[in-house]
Amino acid sequence: MNRRHFLSTTLAAAATSSLARAQDVKPRKKILLRSSWQTVNIGDIAHTPGMLHLLEKHLPEYDVTLWPSSVENGVAEMLMKRFPKLKIMGKTGADKEEAFKTHDFLLHGSGPGIVGQKHLIEWKEKTGKPYGIGGVTWGYSEEGLQVINGAKFAFFRDSVSLELAKSKGATCPIMEFGPDATFACDLVNDEPAAAWLKEVGLEDGKFMCCIPKLRITPYWEIKEGAKFDEKKNARNEEMKEHDIAPLRNAVIAIIKETDMKVLLCPEDASQMKLNKEMIYDKLPEDVKKRVVWRKDYWLTDFAQSVYDRCAGLFGNEQHSPIMCIGHGIPAIVCRYKEQTSKGFMWKDIGLSEWLFDHDFDEAEKGLTPAVLAIAKDQKTAREKAAKGKAIADDRMKRMMDVLKAEVG
Repeated sequence: MNRRHFLSTTLAAAATSSLARAQDVKPRKKILLRSSWQTVNIGDIAHTPGMLHLLEKHLPEYDVTLWPSSVENGVAEMLMKRFPKLKIMGKTGADKEEAFKTHDFLLHGSGPGIVGQKHLIEWKEKTGKPYGIGGVTWGYSEEGLQVINGAKFAFFRDSVSLELAKSKGATCPIMEFGPDATFACDLVNDEPAAAWLKEVGLEDGKFMCCIPKLRITPYWEIKEGAKFDEKKNARNEEMKEHDIAPLRNAVIAIIKETDMKVLLCPEDASQMKLNKEMIYDKLPEDVKKRVVWRKDYWLTDFAQSVYDRCAGLFGNEQHSPIMCIGHGIPAIVCRYKEQTSKGFMWKDIGLSEWLFDHDFDEAEKGLTPAVLAIAKDQKTAREKAAKGKAIADDRMKRMMDVLKAEVG
């Protein structure tokens, strides 16, 4: 073989090999994540980074685009800092049309219900492509039942919702308990959080967090355009002392019976005011000296960095406790009927002892001893939190395994 023939033969073989490899490389599958419901609540914000973290960890070979309701008030920047490869769908009809055309699967993220129900219907009607539901609470509606039936899978974040779907005859092929994706949220903003804690005199591991909540979130106070609701406001006024007094009593007990301090902090933008009115201003003067009232709202990453440094959290909210357990920090949930059935996920992950129901005065009877137990025995409390986290992690992995099997 002469040199010229050798070179031509070698180059031809290389070209053929490269072409074959190119043909073997399949285009990356694309998942459209419907999430990010609002930005006035750090828990509603946390759904999205939690699910993005799960997708990043368990399905790194897929491209993900977020289809949000709102990523305003600094949320988009916070998400992009943590997930620089993330694409966020624009708001125009053309943006949606392009996303529907180019994506293979629509995943509905965690939420208080099937918040994007209409969009799941639209996706199915326009594309015929599959969709799934990941970690929601559900209250019955006929349309919602049909959406569940049309899904490849539906994971419910509390067993009450799951049993309701089953009792209504839902025919979705995979229906299981799958916790709120907020358990997987790993956003942090350590440096500013540590600086603020130092400024207000709170040392790592030597304070507990407390969050109050009204029966019904007063969106008329925190969302532009939301109308005042006289009936809901009356219900809030009727129940706020009943629901928040047990928290206040626990705060007083912490100060008087331990060397811990307490941070009064918000989950939504209405709760700074509520903390001052219903807890801080009603404390004895000697107790106030070791209680810090946070005056400003914060975003999820900053809050998480504070929670990571506390000894434990208690209150009438759900997602700050989830953020804590997701990082191994003890957390107590107080629930009531207006919060839907989401609080029962605490039983589903083995934390029944840290769940109290205001509707049955369980918090009045048992909250203070439970809070003091966390403050006085951190080792046992953190072991319990770790067990709850392990159950949530296992169920979230199951959800990702099912998603991967469906997307292919």
